Amino acid sequence: MDFSYIGGSMGSVVGEKISRAVDHSIKTKSPLLIISKSGGARMMEGAISLMQMAKTSAKLSELSNKKIPYISLCTDPTTGGTTASFAMLGDIIISEPGALIGFAGPRVVKDTTGQDLPDGFQRSEFLLEHGFIDFISHRNDLKDKINLYIDLILNKPLRKNSQEH
Repeated sequence: MDFSYIGGSMGSVVGEKISRAVDHSIKTKSPLLIISKSGGARMMEGAISLMQMAKTSAKLSELSNKKIPYISLCTDPTTGGTTASFAMLGDIIISEPGALIGFAGPRVVKDTTGQDLPDGFQRSEFLLEHGFIDFISHRNDLKDKINLYIDLILNKPLRKNSQEH
């Protein structure tokens, strides 16, 4: 997802690419990693964009039925339809420190509910504390952490470097 292009928004092409990635993971029996950085669904595509939420969720269900791991990495920001669909469906959900993750932004939630929000609301640390994500990792440590979790999920012996963690 390229945030510099329309805020990394999810449209029909993103939905198709995720569908094809799931198909490839099933065909090769390989774990799937999706890195999200998105402002949400691409509203200028209208209903077609919103349909990608159901499409990606259904494809990830196929992956789950085949018992192939899906790891979701949420970077800053991961919001809107992306969060409401594939970003929060991982077997393991990882975030970078301080990432904004949520369906609607804090300002929209506050304006809608009229409530003051807790400190750090919708930041990765808040989500970890409330059980919505599995762990937070700095980018420098991601390769080792992701390899460790893939090995654990697939019940493989730990790699030499992973034993140190």
